[in-house]
Amino acid sequence: VDRSSHIRLIEEAGHQLLFLRPRRFGKSLLLSMLENYYDVAKADEFEQLFGELAIGQNPTPKHNQYLVMKWDFSMVEPQDDVKGFKKSLHDHLNNQIRRFAERYQDYFSYTIKIDEENAISSFESALIAVQSTEYKLYLLIDEYDNFANEMMMGRGEINPKRYKALLSAESSLKTFFRAVKSASSGRGLERVFITGVSQILMSDITSAYNVAKNIYLEPEFNELCGFKESEIKTALTQIVKECGFEEDKIKPALSLMRAFYDGYCFSEFGSQEIYNPTLALYFFDSFQKDCQFPHRMLDSNLTMDLNKLTYLSCLPNGRAVILQALNGAPLTLSLLANRFGVDQMLKTSQSTQFIISLLYYLGILTLDGQTELEELRFKIPNLVVRELYVEHLFEKLLPEDVERETIREMAKAFYQTGDLQPICDLMEQRYFEVFDNRDYKTANELTIKTAFLTALFDDVWYIMDSEMPSRRRYTDLTMILRPDFRHLPLRDFLFEFKHLKLSDVKLSGAKVKELSLTELEALEPVKEKKAEAEKQLLDYQTDLKSKYGDALKLQLISVVTVGFERVLWETVLKPW
Repeated sequence: VDRSSHIRLIEEAGHQLLFLRPRRFGKSLLLSMLENYYDVAKADEFEQLFGELAIGQNPTPKHNQYLVMKWDFSMVEPQDDVKGFKKSLHDHLNNQIRRFAERYQDYFSYTIKIDEENAISSFESALIAVQSTEYKLYLLIDEYDNFANEMMMGRGEINPKRYKALLSAESSLKTFFRAVKSASSGRGLERVFITGVSQILMSDITSAYNVAKNIYLEPEFNELCGFKESEIKTALTQIVKECGFEEDKIKPALSLMRAFYDGYCFSEFGSQEIYNPTLALYFFDSFQKDCQFPHRMLDSNLTMDLNKLTYLSCLPNGRAVILQALNGAPLTLSLLANRFGVDQMLKTSQSTQFIISLLYYLGILTLDGQTELEELRFKIPNLVVRELYVEHLFEKLLPEDVERETIREMAKAFYQTGDLQPICDLMEQRYFEVFDNRDYKTANELTIKTAFLTALFDDVWYIMDSEMPSRRRYTDLTMILRPDFRHLPLRDFLFEFKHLKLSDVKLSGAKVKELSLTELEALEPVKEKKAEAEKQLLDYQTDLKSKYGDALKLQLISVVTVGFERVLWETVLKPW
């Protein structure tokens, strides 16, 4: 996959750039490409490295014209105190400046002096050395916000003391960025390219470094990191051929990858969604090596950081936005928040704009086009991220490992038998108890669906789709077997959830608990909800059958809850 043509666009975009993308999206590889392209010491290797690529066929005059220095802030440890952090930061930068000095020693007529206690002094010495040559400095800064994100969110708790201390007016961090800004004022530094995940840190150091141009929302950079579907299909075609499969194997492979890895858009004007590259490569590697799809679509080594979502749910308004996203409720903003720092993170109340924007930067939400009023619309990008939401809620609702394991065993039995009663009993006896009073007062179909989604979610056997479009409406929950598991004795499921408040049946919670199932089902509001659910399920069934074909072993299930006290369910149509 050749992204080298973007080098020209990056060059034309400006001299000091900030480019944000979620974790594991290939930002470090992008910097490696820039480093090799601009490094004067690699001029003799240009044809070997870039000759067959787009930029090699039409290079810019700037190729191999810079002395390149690279800082990687993911190597800076997020210490608990300013002194420890400062030492880690100075040690890393001094090491990088030392490597820079050794790499370009033949170009310098001045010897760079390393000050072990003060990396800014070392950087200043490096600038003097640069000015002794005919070349300029290109500074690459990778994961500039990594340690800040780890301090703020890495432990899944709101404990900002360490971070706040580091961002005081005299902090070494601001001083470093002030030095970078100063170096670009005719002191040898000509270009800076910074990568990161969010705006948190950049917002706090704006007073020291306010010259970076943000390019992460520009449409021409939407696909800079990530794979287009046409590229995914090309790779799958090659693997299918190598494994000796028929071409019809490509379609289920692409469908599976689309559900789990696609869906990212980083520009409001982006024309297409892109795939997470690290996860796509994981799939390719397993498929090519074993000639079968990976058993787990998410390698445990690639799991996104659950702590960040836990942290965000602790922020005011965070839990509500997370539940909205999981249930497919509309999430819209007029504008992304592009300037927020620690002080805003600590406010007692948070705007929806702040929470949604931060979820977007972390890759836990992504852009989903615009509304009729041209507001930005957001969604969960794919099943890998949806699993993150579900796992977060699952642990919140049932903190004990034993309880979660019990539910997983119940769910496994349900996949085979289609008997939902044990899960419903658990909902009545244990699950609903952990919902707080606020949830109880505002309970609706979405609340109930969330509870069942966390209990039934499976990312090994099923493609689970919440709010799947169907005739301008949305199904509540579909569980479609993966194409490579259709031979197993497991069923496909389509759920429709309905909820009645106690006031709807004009009964108290205690009275509802006393009624038998027969008495509950005889209540007029219950009968109406069941009939409504049945009609919707039969309509949706037709659409699902046309989409997936006769291979479906589909069981339609209606679920009606009365308050948080009782759950009634039934199979509307037996599997065909």
